[in-house]
Amino acid sequence: MYIFTSKKELQKYLATLTSAKTIGFIPTMGALHQGHLQLITESKNQCDISICSIFVNPTQFNNPEDLAKYPNTLKVDLEKLEQLACDIVYTPTVEDLYEKDEQAKSFDFGSLTIGMEGEFRPGHFNGMATIVEKFFNIINPTKAFFGQKDLQQLQIVKALAKQMQSDIQIIGIPTIREENGLAKSSRNELLTTSAKQEATLVYKCLQYCKNNQELAIPTLEKYIQEQFKNNPHFKLEYIDFVSLSTLLPITKWEAKNQNAICIAAYIEGVRLIDNIIL
Repeated sequence: MYIFTSKKELQKYLATLTSAKTIGFIPTMGALHQGHLQLITESKNQCDISICSIFVNPTQFNNPEDLAKYPNTLKVDLEKLEQLACDIVYTPTVEDLYEKDEQAKSFDFGSLTIGMEGEFRPGHFNGMATIVEKFFNIINPTKAFFGQKDLQQLQIVKALAKQMQSDIQIIGIPTIREENGLAKSSRNELLTTSAKQEATLVYKCLQYCKNNQELAIPTLEKYIQEQFKNNPHFKLEYIDFVSLSTLLPITKWEAKNQNAICIAAYIEGVRLIDNIIL
C-alpha cells in the first residue's frame, strides 16, 4: 500500500501506470467504519487500482466546533486499509489542496441542494463539491464510490461529474447497518449503548414506510412525526419524502425506485441521518 501526502507525488506515481488500468476512488474524512470499508471492497472488485483519500475538509463544515471535534484516527484507519489491501492512500494537508484563504466554490445544483441537508447545513455542499472536484482533477478516476446513506451528497456528486463533463462513473453503494438496523456512522461511537438501541427508531420508521406504501404519503409522514414526538430522547430535524431525481418534495408516489424518504434526527446531541429508496 502506497501512502502519499502530496498531490504532486501522487500524480507522479499515477503517471507511471498504464492507461489500461482502471482506477477506483473512495473519498473519506477518516474515522473509517464498515460502511467505508465496503466502498473499498467494491472498488477492488470493480477496478484495477483503488485509491482512498483521508482528508477532513474544512470548507464543508458550517460549524467550526464540529470541525475541531472531528475524530482523527489516521493510524487505525491506515491499518484497516492495509488489511483490505487498498492500493493507494492519499492523506493531504489543507495546504496541499487549498491556496491561502481559499474559500469554497459556489456551485449551482438546482433543486438538489434546496432541502434537507442543504437547508440545515448551509454551505456544506459547496464545500463538499469543491473538494470532490479537486480530487477528481488530481486523480481522474474511472469510478468513484459513495455511500447511499448520504443520499443527497451522492446525487449532487453525480450532478457535479456531469457539470465537469467528466467520464467518471459515480457508483452508489447501499447503506451498511448495525445488527439492529442503525446506519453505520463514525458518529455512532458517540452514543451510549441505550441510545444506540433507541436510535433504531429511525430505521424502524423507514421500514414502516416500505411495508405500508399503500398509505398516502401525508399519512406516513404524520405517523413518523408521532413516533418521534412520543420519544423524549429524540429531536426530529426533518422527515422528507422526495423525488430521487430532483430531491424535491412529493405528495404521491412516483415510479418504483424513484422515491426517497430521508430523515435527520438528534439523540444525545448526536445527529443521525438515514434514508430509504422506494
